[in-house]
Amino acid sequence: MEREKALEALQLRIESQERIQHSLAVEAIMRSLARHFHEDVDMWGITGLVHDIDWERINGNMALHGKMGGDILESLDFDPTIAYAVRAHNPANGLPRRRKLDKALYCASPMAELIMACVQGTPDKSINPLDTGRIMACYADPEFEKNISRERIASCSELGLTVEDFAKIALDAVKDVFLIFPDAK
Repeated sequence: MEREKALEALQLRIESQERIQHSLAVEAIMRSLARHFHEDVDMWGITGLVHDIDWERINGNMALHGKMGGDILESLDFDPTIAYAVRAHNPANGLPRRRKLDKALYCASPMAELIMACVQGTPDKSINPLDTGRIMACYADPEFEKNISRERIASCSELGLTVEDFAKIALDAVKDVFLIFPDAK
């Protein structure tokens, strides 16, 4: 599936600009991780882009999240590997994360949330002043955005990355997205 078609499929199902921005951030992180691990950059990026394609259809029922997304993706003839990773990224689905792709998506989504929360914590709501040290300080602060799963972020160790290395890869990737999409803040 081409990226343009994946973005169109996402935009047809997601109205929230905040959720679109999150999806673009996860896409960027996944693309960077794919380059880091010498994996299929397009497949990894598209997986990150469409991982929340069901977000507005589940009406907050997290037991459906990912399951419905995988079904939507299969109906649109996405690669079954992408559909599986989307299902497996929600721990409520109880699916094993078998591939690097699955493991990467599992930790990339909450890392994107952490980075975006850090952006919101800057005086001018800008990503520019953020560095890995600030991301790590927010990560280590148990009072900062309690709903962001540090456990999922720390699962980057299953990919052979430290949280700090992962934070650097992710922040650099998301900063690139903000340069391309300056309104995505």
